[in-house]
Amino acid sequence: MKETRVYKQINNCEIHADIYDQGPGTPVLIYFHSGALIFGTREWLPAEQIEYLNNHGFSVVNMDYRLAPETDFESIIEDIKDAISWVRTEATRWYGFDVDKMAIMGGSAGGYLSLLAGTMKDKPKAIISFYGYGDILGSWYTEPSGYYCSKPKVDRVSALSKVGNTEITKGTWDRFDYYVYCRQEGIWIQEVTNLDPESDADKIRQYNPIDHITKEYPPTLFLHGNQDTDVPYEQSVMMHEKLKAMGVPTKLITIDGADHVFDHNFQDELVQSAFAEFIEFLKVYLH
Repeated sequence: MKETRVYKQINNCEIHADIYDQGPGTPVLIYFHSGALIFGTREWLPAEQIEYLNNHGFSVVNMDYRLAPETDFESIIEDIKDAISWVRTEATRWYGFDVDKMAIMGGSAGGYLSLLAGTMKDKPKAIISFYGYGDILGSWYTEPSGYYCSKPKVDRVSALSKVGNTEITKGTWDRFDYYVYCRQEGIWIQEVTNLDPESDADKIRQYNPIDHITKEYPPTLFLHGNQDTDVPYEQSVMMHEKLKAMGVPTKLITIDGADHVFDHNFQDELVQSAFAEFIEFLKVYLH
């Protein structure tokens, strides 16, 4: 059963969460969706994955957040902090989650947001990153993408026609053109954060997970295809290696031959095996 609630209202914009409750005392997984902070919606989390997690005894809270460029970057991060706080306080009063057994998970940009949560004061017990990234200052994001440059060119006028002035939490697929434009030009940071990767590097670094790993960082599981054309596989490798060097429990599951969003091919044997390892990881670190 799904219940939908408003977890935040700001500037006439309601931000929703879907709750899949498995009863009082259950561990809880917070999910943040993909879409480069530009497009996407909580509705992208496949029903079969929700069912799988519920069947293994986990309550799931699937969160939206405001999107760029209509909402500024720091406000998006505030939404993430508020989402986590809401689960710990309001939602737990209603559903009785065991918030000492809370994990945060997400895919791609949602993976980035999950990894960023590990650097915040209000840390989860564990983090699961599906093809996420820990370094937004890396050349993969600050320089034109060879993969996206091989696609039809998107010009600035066309790109900007796909976004607007009103704050939104549900980004339709036509906004993907704006993202393609950002990747073709190597200007995602400038467009999404309104900061320059060179002159504002110190400020951007505040939001760069790989620069804030301490021994207190939560145990983290990475799942990434080694043929990812959107977020380089090396992004997970780098984070995994740095966590390991700091003595933080971490595991990297490599999906051989897989591209971005491999988990949506849920019945694939490699994906099924990866999800079984995912459950085992949570059983160990959400004890």
